[in-house]
Amino acid sequence: MNITQKLISSHLVSGTMEPGEEIAISIDQTLTQDATGTMAYLEFEAMGIPRVKTKLSVSYVDHNTLQTGFENADDHRFLQTIASKYGIYFSRPGNGICHQVHLERFVKPGETLLGSDSHTPNAGAMGMLAIGAGGLNVAMAMAGEPFYMVMPKVVLVNLKGKLSKWATAKDIILEVLRRLTVKGGVGKVLEYGGKGVKNLTVPERATITNMGAELGATASVFPSDAETKAFLIAQRREADWIALEADPNASYDEEIEIRLNRLEPLIAKPPSPDNVVPVREIAGTPVRQVCIGSCVNSSFMDIMLVAKILKGRKVHPNVSLTVSPGSRQVFSMISKNGAITDLISEGARILECACGPCIGMGQAPPTDTVSLRTFNRNFPGRSGTPDDKVYLCGPLVAAVSAITGVITNPEDYFKKLKAQSSKLKVKLPEKYIIDDSMIIPPSNEPEKVTVERGPNIKPLPIRGRLEESLKAKVALKVGDNITTDDIIPAGAEILSLRSNIPAISEYVFSRIDSSFAGRAKTAGSSAILGGINYGQGSSREHAALAPMYLGVKAVLAKSFARIHRENLINFGILPLVVDHDAYNSLEQDDEIEFPNLAKEVKESQEVAIVSLKTGMTYKGEHGLTERQREIILAGGLLNYIKQSQQKK
Repeated sequence: MNITQKLISSHLVSGTMEPGEEIAISIDQTLTQDATGTMAYLEFEAMGIPRVKTKLSVSYVDHNTLQTGFENADDHRFLQTIASKYGIYFSRPGNGICHQVHLERFVKPGETLLGSDSHTPNAGAMGMLAIGAGGLNVAMAMAGEPFYMVMPKVVLVNLKGKLSKWATAKDIILEVLRRLTVKGGVGKVLEYGGKGVKNLTVPERATITNMGAELGATASVFPSDAETKAFLIAQRREADWIALEADPNASYDEEIEIRLNRLEPLIAKPPSPDNVVPVREIAGTPVRQVCIGSCVNSSFMDIMLVAKILKGRKVHPNVSLTVSPGSRQVFSMISKNGAITDLISEGARILECACGPCIGMGQAPPTDTVSLRTFNRNFPGRSGTPDDKVYLCGPLVAAVSAITGVITNPEDYFKKLKAQSSKLKVKLPEKYIIDDSMIIPPSNEPEKVTVERGPNIKPLPIRGRLEESLKAKVALKVGDNITTDDIIPAGAEILSLRSNIPAISEYVFSRIDSSFAGRAKTAGSSAILGGINYGQGSSREHAALAPMYLGVKAVLAKSFARIHRENLINFGILPLVVDHDAYNSLEQDDEIEFPNLAKEVKESQEVAIVSLKTGMTYKGEHGLTERQREIILAGGLLNYIKQSQQKK
């Protein structure tokens, strides 16, 4: 077997491991972050289970750390007290970004991890099957329920050779994105193998697995080998190591080959992570902002590389450079070895160990200027600036460009200086600074813990059973690659409302059509018409939950992103795949009817959609499994679980 098959087979609860078949796997660990966690724990609490049933569950605070009002601070109190009561570890604000901290302190080769954040596959860097999902799926896992998914195809990414001195791990994943596109990983796990793997450290592997989310992949996985063991020894977690590699005769559904020595520095131009070109093609483009950090490229290795490049070289006068260490461990180590002094001395601004600019939480770039970022997403407007121009690259390109003030090929820069690139080599430490004091274990006396709730935390809205027949208005028609940022924008103003669905629902599609929320409420029952890869990006279930609150009953699209489709089902919104004729014929504000909705969902793979304007009938394919049919018929996963419990 390959690594993915080994991980799945060792956790298989039901189903057969045939691509396209629904399977269920047991979950060892869960993680949440504060932007999705509050709702996930409200959902868990609603199940009435006294203690989580996973081996480990961790609640992180890393998204909503900007406290411009009481809302975020109240949510943090709620998260800490509910974690203490229900058996969950709590990582305090300032301790770091969930994916970086989890990699350092909790990832275990051979286990499974489900996280309410789309970049949870970051943990696949150490041979863990790590999957991003909606908060309700994570709540179910904490309750001891298995995670259901379609058995993915396994793609071998065969790495050969060794990276040149000018390329980094970021260029590997950008190359994969260039080849496969943002929808090329849907329904797949990317498994990295080949002789080139041994030349990549765990932090470098995490850069690659993290951005597998941008491919739409279910997960990305590396072997657990000598590099993994060395990292765990340095983190004083040697006991967590096991060897995990593909069998010599393992087979794969697909294979792509990357010769590492042929890679050159790459960059993703706006408006998408797959709009990848060589840096040399756009070298000389003026830059006004450079941001280094986020849950990708914020490791000790990454920050040290930037510090080495900057030392003795000032940030260009036209550039604002920010650096966000990924964890308190990284921050402590660069403080102790003096690297932080080098960064500050040369003009860098040091930000908190948090997601920050990546989710529009501060550092919005100036109007009509280029922002160069080592982040994982450059969706339009995500930075907080309308019509932004965000480019994605590795830390090497980012650092030299911050010095020159223009997008710069590092090879050209260092050759011009006649500087020795060998001095840029960063070796991983033999020992990391270990201080887990900001990770608070759960209470041994949970009955004495009172969960604290602020006024911004509202009850979870629930949909009724699926209608026997339904008339709805097409409230919005959108194009391809609509992101969850398009549906529910990020940013300081909106993220603080994640635990208040009535309030956050006012922002649904606000950047596309500010009248959407009002029109959807007036319609009573509505549908959305979308193009290819509808719902790509973040795992935020609010992009399904808030539309459901507004009366959205169905989404008709040419295709769906995996996590968002699952979130729609979880909250009783029917996802229907329609063909080009239906998409081209139906228009915004058209009245449509589903004359036999419940019956067709129950008995057929297709649902009839009638245009009341033209009388034409179209077909929508739901592709639901038997379990998913029951969830949709019940009006969502929570209703389904309650019904199942009543039957038992």
